Amino acid sequence: MNTEVLESGVEAGGRMVPAGRGMTRRWFIREGVAGSAGLSGGVVSRVLAARGLGEPAAAEAFLEPKLTGLIDPALMPDIDKATERLLRALRDHEQIVIYGDYDVDGITSTAILYRTLKAILPGADVRTYVPHRLEEGYGLNGKAIELLAGHGAKVIVSVDCGITAVGPALVARRCGVDLIITDHHNPPASMADLPDAYAVVHPRRPDSAYPFGELSGAGVAYKLAWRLASADGADGRAVPAMRTLLVELLALAALGAIADIVPLVGENRVLTKHGLARLKHSPFIGVRALVDACGLSGEKVGEYDVGFRLAPRLNACGRMDHAKHAIELFTSDDGPRCAEIAEQLESANRERRGVESEIVQQACELAGQQGMTGSDRRAIVLADVRWHAGVVGICCSRLVERFCRPTILMQIDAETGEAHGSCRSIEGYNLHAGLEACAVHLKRFGGHDMAAGVALHKESIPAFVEAFTAHANAHIEADRLTHALRIDAECSPSELTVPAVRRLLSLEPFGRGNPAIKLLLRGVTLASEPRRFGASGPHLELSLGDGVRRVSATAWRWGEQAGKLARGMKVDAVIEPKIDSYGGVHAAGVLVDLRAAR
Repeated sequence: MNTEVLESGVEAGGRMVPAGRGMTRRWFIREGVAGSAGLSGGVVSRVLAARGLGEPAAAEAFLEPKLTGLIDPALMPDIDKATERLLRALRDHEQIVIYGDYDVDGITSTAILYRTLKAILPGADVRTYVPHRLEEGYGLNGKAIELLAGHGAKVIVSVDCGITAVGPALVARRCGVDLIITDHHNPPASMADLPDAYAVVHPRRPDSAYPFGELSGAGVAYKLAWRLASADGADGRAVPAMRTLLVELLALAALGAIADIVPLVGENRVLTKHGLARLKHSPFIGVRALVDACGLSGEKVGEYDVGFRLAPRLNACGRMDHAKHAIELFTSDDGPRCAEIAEQLESANRERRGVESEIVQQACELAGQQGMTGSDRRAIVLADVRWHAGVVGICCSRLVERFCRPTILMQIDAETGEAHGSCRSIEGYNLHAGLEACAVHLKRFGGHDMAAGVALHKESIPAFVEAFTAHANAHIEADRLTHALRIDAECSPSELTVPAVRRLLSLEPFGRGNPAIKLLLRGVTLASEPRRFGASGPHLELSLGDGVRRVSATAWRWGEQAGKLARGMKVDAVIEPKIDSYGGVHAAGVLVDLRAAR
């Protein structure tokens, strides 16, 4: 179940009013925004108002985001300098290397820039490089830069990494390589601390006037691609073929944004809304091969499919093997090879799931044994020599879901004694700030407020555990340790018509900053006995009525609660609305939480 705490209603001027506790978490309902309280007005208007979209113009802009709403890339620092150097390298037939990261954001960023440069000059010497997750670790490294320079690289452009790569930038300068950094991770606080690179393209650079700072790495790469296409065209306009390519590259930008869990508002909403629409019919053979391998060829591809089907397979490549194969998938036009890679990703993902399950079980046991799941210790920090370094990141997310506290899991290298780990946070706790406060114990770290990576020597682990836990204890209130459910508005089953639900679902894609809609059906009756379904009855189907109309609600993994529910019971139910096409088109819901009516 989705347990992310997002308070866009508060930011819009409303307040969260406690609504008691359901069977799985605390409930809060958005109030204090005109039109959002009670049952006044239609359910659509109440939800929009609760999200700060009460004005018709604001609602229309959000519900129907247009590509014309994208910001001029020329406003981004150093982007023109980077553009000029890359176009000059193409004209002079210099070797360009795109240096990416091994996660989905880095993979898609690399593919966006590669396809753009090759479209501008098909015969250009453009190569890609992604470090091996286990052997090299995250980001730019000096040895790789020396190797690439030795093989003829004249320009290296990083994507989704590099903003703190001070040392590697000096290596590039010494090797006579022009290093262009494009990144979105948290930058240094001052210009003096930026890497000494040829260009540093970052929307949140200390001197940046760019009005939207939450782009993913793929979003920054897309902006550079756009600027390259414009600068290469006549009168600052991309030629028709390049404009077509930029539209198709939105699919890759959407993959990167959703997988990296950036806020799906502002420019990110525009990129993902239009990019998702391009995924199913992408002209890129590798994208279609991946979609087909996930069994999505006959369906609309939404943000859930990206987050839970496409992205895990791409990430598994970097976790279990080498991300260069995923980059090849998105840069190759060889159909059979792309199909082969897509199958390899499927196999790697199956292996990843098995390893992940084992680590999660071990980590949960250790967290309990070491007293890290109580209110007196508000962070989980664990290290183990047995764990797979490529999988600990996703395992962190599983522990955050279970225990609702920031989590750091590290793998200790038995030979070097160095621990490498991943970190995941909860809403309201700045993970990057926590790591900065403990920097004396770390060899290196980097990332952003919600996710990061760390490296330290095993002898420093005990001190780091205590320091990070102390910071978390000081900055996380006790009530944040229980998953909270933010409810958009109350409504009655009678209000859940097909047109109303379709209008609500225009708020998609959902994600961080724009959570799935939660509606409270207060005092409804279980109109029939709960029906268990699935191979062993793990799920429930409920019928919720108000005396006028019934709404069917699917309760995933609620089968064990069947004995507590009976026909005729009065309940308060929180659902996510949906359109169900089984047996005809009708409005329905997915049960999020339930409690006895008061």
